Amino acid sequence: MKNEIATFAAGCFWGVEASFRLIPGVLEAISGYAGGDREDPTYRDVCTGRTGHAEAVEVTFDPSVVSYEKLLDAFWGMHDPTTLNRQGPDVGSQYRSAIFTYSDEQFRAATASRDRAQTKFARPIVTQIQPAPRFWPAEAYHQRYFERNPGACHITLPQ
Repeated sequence: MKNEIATFAAGCFWGVEASFRLIPGVLEAISGYAGGDREDPTYRDVCTGRTGHAEAVEVTFDPSVVSYEKLLDAFWGMHDPTTLNRQGPDVGSQYRSAIFTYSDEQFRAATASRDRAQTKFARPIVTQIQPAPRFWPAEAYHQRYFERNPGACHITLPQ
């Protein structure tokens, strides 16, 4: 099997990236931007909320070690998918919940996973599921940011 890519948006990308890095079989997790219309966006651009981009994490994984379904399960557990354009203290469309899919198989798996996850939440899940747009890596200082600045995000990593 060859490596695969998955992209998730779950609020501030620092904690999301760090959380995915802890999963065995995840080979790389890169903070960046996806889903908007601005070419080559910067953090400053995305923070305005006017680019349409979400803070996202591109995950490269070995499907012989970790399944896409396991990554989806982790995604649902690392944020509140029932809050529209908000995670923790972060508010704006750039902090929305989204799954960007790279194949029909990923789309079907994400949709089925959302439907299963809904049974765990009293409010409706508002996560967008859509074909993956171009992913723009964030600036270098955002990569592995949480490792250098623990507590800089609303996500608490498992011990």
